[in-house]
Amino acid sequence: MRLNEVNYADAKPIDGYGPDFFRIGGVVSKGATLVFAGGTRSWGGYEDRQPLLDLAEDVDVIFIGTGAEITHLPVAFRETFEAAGIGVEPMGTPAACRTYNVLLSEGRRVAAALLPV
Repeated sequence: MRLNEVNYADAKPIDGYGPDFFRIGGVVSKGATLVFAGGTRSWGGYEDRQPLLDLAEDVDVIFIGTGAEITHLPVAFRETFEAAGIGVEPMGTPAACRTYNVLLSEGRRVAAALLPV
């Protein structure tokens, strides 16, 4: 089997995660985190919608890591992004991290808003 090196350009992949932390591009981020091609920042959870809305012109979809298990998004949260025309895809945080990395390596316009496991 032939292995190819993954190139993320200037974006930072999610290297790891654990109880209340994420490691993104080798740097540890504590608590809920928003990661996108332009950087990483802390995220205040479902009530902190503006940072995600600010990405509208730069991303096609935002993966919402809902924690250790997949859960439904709060209705008001989901409706905010539907009204703004931004795709949000809920999944468990481990799956959101993996999916973000794969699509990022393909050069796709993605972001991930992650609640810790």
